[in-house]
Parts: sequence; structure tokens; C-alpha cells
Amino acid sequence: MVNIAVFASGNGTNCENIINHFAHSSQARVALVVCNKAQAPVVERARRLGVTAAIVPRQALNDPATMLELLSRHHVELIVLAGFLLMVPAFLIKAYPHAIINIHPALLPRHGGKGMYGPHVHEAVWKARDKETGMTVHWVTEQCDGGGIIAQYRVALSPADTPETIAQKEHELEMKYFPQVIERVIASLQRQQA
Repeated sequence: MVNIAVFASGNGTNCENIINHFAHSSQARVALVVCNKAQAPVVERARRLGVTAAIVPRQALNDPATMLELLSRHHVELIVLAGFLLMVPAFLIKAYPHAIINIHPALLPRHGGKGMYGPHVHEAVWKARDKETGMTVHWVTEQCDGGGIIAQYRVALSPADTPETIAQKEHELEMKYFPQVIERVIASLQRQQA
């Protein structure tokens, strides 16, 4: 059984979807939710679903003793970023080599990097008049949105689309495919450990 920590900063729909997806799995479970904002809806979602939610402000996130102890206590083997708005510190990337993944709401390398999150991404897609958008799941490195791509899923856009409808189309892809990609990553981790 692989223990997952989901790092999230906001509403938590992806987090809830992932918790529910693995709730009856013999392969993995969400053991911990890490959030940098005490008032974020994701905290209540996690607790309602019986998952420990740890509030970890920026200072604590950047403290190796705090973070490594927290993750160790919950036997975390895979970290999944699902709308987490802080950069993951280098010590965590080193402690979890090839075991931290992130979802990005566009087709990287387009519309990635510093400042490109949430509505800003969908606004950029709309301004660029892109004919399609999608989601990217990638490995986390010290470069923002710079890690190798694990999977991408696409959806066509029309001239009538707005940033809001673009966001909705992209979010539907996340709900459908993100848990499946996590499953594949876990299967790969288990093969490496065998």
C-alpha cells in the first residue's frame, strides 16, 4: 500500500477526487493532505473524508526537520501537488526523488512557469487564441513547471470560449484523468521497488 500526500492550497476538488478514487484501493491511499492556508476549503474536505490535514505555512514548508518528520510519520511515499501554490523546497525534491508529481492546467511547455496558475493560465490560453488546451501531469523539479511530462490530455476550444469555459473544460479533464495518471505512477514506483 503506497501512502500518498496531497499538497493543495485552495478549493480541493482534485484532492477530494483523488481521496475518493483511492478510498477502496488495495494499491494506494491518501494518508495526508498538506495545505499552506488554514482557511482553504481543501482542509475541510480532507477532514470530512477522514484524512489528516496538516496546515503548513511557507516557513514550515521550508523547514527540513518539520516537513521530513511530518511525511515520515505518515509513511508517505508519493507526493501529489493538486493546486499547490508554493514552490516545493529543494530538500524535499532530494528526499523524494522521482516521487513528486504536479498537475498543471495547460499543455506545457505553453503557459507554464512563475505566475501561471489557476485563472491566470486560462486567461493566457484565451488571449493566445489557442485552438486547444488541456492538462499536464509532470515530475516536480527545482524549475517551476520544468520537470519531465508524464501525461497530457487535450480538449478542443472554439472561438466562443471564454476563460471561464476554458477553465471548465480543462477541469473536466483533471477530474477524469488525474487519478488514473497517479495510478500509473504508483504502479511504476512499485515495479522499481520490486
